[in-house]
Amino acid sequence: MKTPKSFSRIIAFFKKETVLCIAAVLAAGSMCFVPPDRGYLEYPDYRVLALLFGLMLVVAGLQGIGLFRYLGSRFLERIRDTRQLGFLLMALCFFGSMFITNDVALITFVPFAVMTLEMAGQSKRLIHVVVLQTIAANLGSMLTPIGNPQNLYLYTRFELSMGDFLKYMLPLALLSLVLLTAAVALPGREALTAARSERAHVPDGKKLAVYILLFLVCLACVLRLLTWPVMLTVLVLAVLFTDRELFGKVDYFLLLTFLCFFLFIGNAGRIPAVSAMLRELIEGRELPVGAALSQIISNVPAAILLSGFTDSARPLLYGVNIGGLGTLIASLASVISYRLYGNSQGAGKGAYLKAFTLYNAVFLAVLYAAAALLLQN
Repeated sequence: MKTPKSFSRIIAFFKKETVLCIAAVLAAGSMCFVPPDRGYLEYPDYRVLALLFGLMLVVAGLQGIGLFRYLGSRFLERIRDTRQLGFLLMALCFFGSMFITNDVALITFVPFAVMTLEMAGQSKRLIHVVVLQTIAANLGSMLTPIGNPQNLYLYTRFELSMGDFLKYMLPLALLSLVLLTAAVALPGREALTAARSERAHVPDGKKLAVYILLFLVCLACVLRLLTWPVMLTVLVLAVLFTDRELFGKVDYFLLLTFLCFFLFIGNAGRIPAVSAMLRELIEGRELPVGAALSQIISNVPAAILLSGFTDSARPLLYGVNIGGLGTLIASLASVISYRLYGNSQGAGKGAYLKAFTLYNAVFLAVLYAAAALLLQN
C-alpha cells in the first residue's frame, strides 16, 4: 500500500523541521490554558527576531559573493603539510563562526574541506577534519553574541554588556582552542604533494562594501547603539535596492521556531503552577539542566525555554553552549555538517558518527568540568 503524497510530505517536513513542529505543538497546547489576548503581543523579543533576520540577510549576501571561499583559498596557498591544513580548516570554522554563525561557517567551509582534501589526496582524513570543524564551529561561536542564535537571544534577554559577555565566555573559548589544536595533531603529519585547489574568484568590491556596512549596522544594534527598528529599516531598504533574492535565503522556519517558543514560554509564565514548578526545577541547576536539555531538543530551543524561568545568565550561557556538544541534535549546526559529509564521495556515515560521538563526549566532559569550576569562582 502506497503512502499518500500529502502524508509523505508531512512526514518529510517533520523530519526536517522537528524542533519547529515540537515548538508549534507546545505553543498550541499552551493556548488551551491561556486563551489569546493582547498579552500575546508582549511575548516575542522583537529585537532578537530583527537581529536574527538582519544577520541572516547580511551573511547570505557575503556568502553569495564568495567572500568566505575566497579567504579560505588565499589562506590555503601557504599550507605545506596535513597538520597545517587540518588546523586551517578547523580555524576557519572556529574564528569564522564568531561572526557569521556556526551553521553558516559549516555550510561554507565543510564543502571547502571536502574539495581541498580530495585534491590533496587526503580523503582518509575527511572524517577527522569534518568532526573537528563541527566542534570548532559550535565552540568558536560561543565567544560572541552574534556567533549563534542562543547567544544572541540570551545576550538580549538578560541585557548583558559586551564586556561581561566576553568575560564570561573567553576562558571556555580559549580552552576550546587548545583542545582543538591538540586534536588536530592526533593523526600525525604528512607533506602535501598533490594539486592545490583553484583560487576562488575575488568578490565584487561594491557589493562587499555594502554588506560590510550592513554588518556594521547589525553590530551597532547588538551594541545597543541603534534601535532594532532603525537597523531593520536600513537593512530591508538596502537589500531591496541591491539584491532582493537574499530575502529568499533567510531561514524563516528558525524565526517561526523562536516565535512558537516565545508563545509557549509566555503562556507557561501565566500558569502559576507550571511557572513555579519549572522555576524550582531550573534555579541553581542552569548548567546541568541546560546541557542535558540541549541533548534532546538542541541548544537554541533549550536556551529560549529555560531563560523564562531563571535570572542567572552566566550558568545558562555555559549550559546551552557546552550543551551543543554531545548528541548529533544537540546543535542543529552539527546536523548540517553531517549532511554535507554524507553527500561526499565514499562517505562512511557509521564511522563518522562513531568519531563524532567520541570527540564530542570528550570535549563535553572537559568543558563541563571547566565551566563548573569557573562558576565556583
